[in-house]
Amino acid sequence: MQTGPANMISTEEAKYFIVENSTQAAPGMTPLDKAAGLILSKDIYAPINIPGFPQSGMDGYALAWSSIGKPIAITGEQAAGADLHTQVKQGTAVRIFTGAVVPEGADTVVIQEKSKVVDGFLHIEDEKLKQGDNVRSTGSEIAEGALALYAGTKLTPAAIGFLAGMGIAAVEVIPAARVSIIVTGNELQDPGTPPESGKVYESNSFALLAVFKQLHMDGVTVYKCKDDPDTLTQVLTSALDTSDIVLMIGGVSVGDYDFTVKVSENCGVQKLFHKIRQKPGKPIFFGRKNNVLFFGLPGNPASVLTCFYEYVLPALEKIMAQTLALEIKQAPISSPYKKPAGITHFLKGIFDGQEVHLPGGQESYKMNSFARANCLVMIPELVTGVTAGEKVEIHLLP
Repeated sequence: MQTGPANMISTEEAKYFIVENSTQAAPGMTPLDKAAGLILSKDIYAPINIPGFPQSGMDGYALAWSSIGKPIAITGEQAAGADLHTQVKQGTAVRIFTGAVVPEGADTVVIQEKSKVVDGFLHIEDEKLKQGDNVRSTGSEIAEGALALYAGTKLTPAAIGFLAGMGIAAVEVIPAARVSIIVTGNELQDPGTPPESGKVYESNSFALLAVFKQLHMDGVTVYKCKDDPDTLTQVLTSALDTSDIVLMIGGVSVGDYDFTVKVSENCGVQKLFHKIRQKPGKPIFFGRKNNVLFFGLPGNPASVLTCFYEYVLPALEKIMAQTLALEIKQAPISSPYKKPAGITHFLKGIFDGQEVHLPGGQESYKMNSFARANCLVMIPELVTGVTAGEKVEIHLLP
């Protein structure tokens, strides 16, 4: 394996290490109202017929088809949800509403807009009416015992509604990964407080929590710590015991106050790589303790998000058995770009559907350009430049 300058690895090698060391989470039962966006781990069979009875599909009048052509007297009413055992006899009809049980003896519903009642008798004005119209037969959506959803299905809002409609309250799924974010730095202060001399507002946890919200992941814990090895060790020990992934932000380089690597090793994290031949985010650290993955991410905001999208997402994809990685496209670049060989560049880009533009402010500490970007532009390690109009690889942001 070639590791290049300072034992750095390539972006491809880094992603390989991450995926190979990620383990799918064990399935577990989850309440239906907590299961949106997760993956079913077990086939689901319908416990009942849907609908469970012949059901009116419209507001109108229920009658026997054999009564057509004769005077039809209105003899009652059938509302949705009513526990009535109405019977429709020859030559009679009942007023019925959408979702109501079609009474015994009736097999057709004529809609109210194509009928009228005169002196208690129904007059049908629907020349296209056919026997069985507007009646949902028992089990017409799904029959009891039929396969409703197969293992591997992502639980969309529609799937959640489908399961609830069968009376299912909990399902077996691949659970969302448990994530801890540890934000480090003596220079950080919370937004909403008066600016202090020498301090900067902490933004990385806010950006990452927003990404996790997009992923339907609510069980994320955030710790904020000073650059103190003892405190960091205590916090990391706790996070490793309760998480599937731990993200430590900042302190991953080699300065006097960069403790991430040392603290992770003291907590039993096995180093798998440290530093990637890329910009931004070169100092990224990756390791694991048992099945818990540990990422040490550089503190510059653009580096954090870039590393998250490029490296943490593939790990989450493996753990949660989902397709989460950024969609990749080829698009012409609107302006030339030059760089040295030997390092991959991830640039903030704006894709307009035809070509990709590079906004100003590509430095790793600048978020104003990232806030306007909708993709990352990857310029590979061996490429030294691209010309205007040349196709480049773009990774579409969610």
